[in-house]
Amino acid sequence: MNHYFKTLGAVALLTGFSLSASAQQEHYTDDRSLAETVGLMKERQDKFNFYLNMNSSLDFNADKDGFTGARFMARQFRIEAKGNINDWLSYRWRQRLNRPNGSSGNIDNLPTSIDIAGIGVRPTEKFSMFLGKQCAAYGGIEFDLNPIEIYEYSDMIEYMSNFLTGVNFAYDFVPGQQLQFQVLNSRNNSYADTYPHATAEEAKLPFVYTLNWNGTIAPFWTTRWSISHMSQSKENSMQYVALGNHFDFGKFNGHFDFMYSNEGLNRKGIIAADKDVEYMTLLLKLNYNITPSWNVFAKGMYETAASGNSAKWFDGEMTRKSYGYYAGVEYYPLRDSNLHFFLTYVGRSYKMMSEDFTNSNHKVLLGFIYQLKMF
Repeated sequence: MNHYFKTLGAVALLTGFSLSASAQQEHYTDDRSLAETVGLMKERQDKFNFYLNMNSSLDFNADKDGFTGARFMARQFRIEAKGNINDWLSYRWRQRLNRPNGSSGNIDNLPTSIDIAGIGVRPTEKFSMFLGKQCAAYGGIEFDLNPIEIYEYSDMIEYMSNFLTGVNFAYDFVPGQQLQFQVLNSRNNSYADTYPHATAEEAKLPFVYTLNWNGTIAPFWTTRWSISHMSQSKENSMQYVALGNHFDFGKFNGHFDFMYSNEGLNRKGIIAADKDVEYMTLLLKLNYNITPSWNVFAKGMYETAASGNSAKWFDGEMTRKSYGYYAGVEYYPLRDSNLHFFLTYVGRSYKMMSEDFTNSNHKVLLGFIYQLKMF
């Protein structure tokens, strides 16, 4: 009998251990709490974000002689992925799909369809770096905007090589004030393709060096100013200055950009001279937010091209003048989204001084702009 009670006790003890282990196992495999789930989702979203960048429109085109035709056009279509791996390491990649992907002959072995491809490193709160292909920190407000937001670029930006491979150092020395120093390849293509008429020897260090200040002068006035030096050949170089100013007065805002390029070799090719050219651009855009859903805007551009002297700034002979202007209305149907539909008129006129030649073109754009977050 005593043996029977001992056996029964042992069975009960083992059953208790089994139930306890089962309960512990059930506790540790239970669903995560709401806070844990939200935290994990936020961490995953922070590590991987994928976007479609779209600007598509129906274009009605005309020149000085009248209507020339209409077409549907995907003006911009880019895909982008970016995220933060941890508190000091990030990445970003953006590629334009409506551009050829060939990289043969490019000095960085990357196709020009890739805008950005690299990693960001932030060793401290104030100091950061970006390594890889990136947007040149040339300065100017419009230059730094997402390309899908631009209805018509100035000639200066349209003919500029914007996305180059190298390294960028940024230092936030006080809140609202940042200095950037950047060293990039000065071109994507080969020397012969970039400067087909050059007779000077190719530079052994074909780099562009940029010093950029992103600052706040007043609560309503922020800046993006830069000065750059580009090695073009063993004998020639380019100096570039951009002074971008953004003004924000609530419903009324806008930006004013000044850009000047002094080129030993004609980098942009807007005029026919092979070397010793100067380009200048003045650009003003204004926005007025009538309501959170409706915005009206207008933009004007004045540009000049001169040739004959690159030793002194603003000392060449005026060769070409260009005028650009557009205005329109935007409708934002969704809160917390940049989806907007637009109706925009764009006009351009050009005057060649030596030939007393003028030309103009006009278009009306009806379409949409959307940065759609997929993940």
